[in-house]
Amino acid sequence: MQELLVLGAATLGEAGGAAMAPRIRAAWPGAALAGPAYAVMCSLGDNLAIHAAVAAAPRGSVLCVEVEGEPELGYWGEVLTTGAESRGIAGLVIDACVRDVAALEAHGFPVFAAGIALPGAAKVGPGSVGGVATVGGVLVATGDVVVGDRDGVTVIASARQDEIIAAGRARADAESVMFDKLRRGATTVELLSLDLSSIEGC
Repeated sequence: MQELLVLGAATLGEAGGAAMAPRIRAAWPGAALAGPAYAVMCSLGDNLAIHAAVAAAPRGSVLCVEVEGEPELGYWGEVLTTGAESRGIAGLVIDACVRDVAALEAHGFPVFAAGIALPGAAKVGPGSVGGVATVGGVLVATGDVVVGDRDGVTVIASARQDEIIAAGRARADAESVMFDKLRRGATTVELLSLDLSSIEGC
């Protein structure tokens, strides 16, 4: 997974991965993650399914959580982080809010969320784990690969993993060549063969 972090969410998204909506952002500066998704669905205002997922997900999993309404609650905080760390969970991506952000940063636990909120969630259910979830506008299936960094979050479908990673490598190599040419004075206009006929003054 280290190579995916090096390639980054933006490059992998341009190479065929599915980019989540921009509202899904790192909860603390420098948060980054890469790993297999474990999908979670929570009912309105409730995070019981997240507690179940922390207990059930394989080590190395990234929990990807859909919340069915009322996103402005703290569905995740330091308690769940501490439990997740002991279970080997690699990180969290949630289309809702979290809290205890200073503690999450102190733990170094990567969290990507739609915001920060103080009130907690109920723990009654229903919900589901280990299936599919729609997070940040992207359908995530358990076993897909999730990559998150300061640019956002990209999902790589498990069936296309090799193809997209290879395309990401090729894109990174091509950009490396482009950067070298730019440093030597070339312009993006010539390197990208841009048509400037619609630009006044050119």
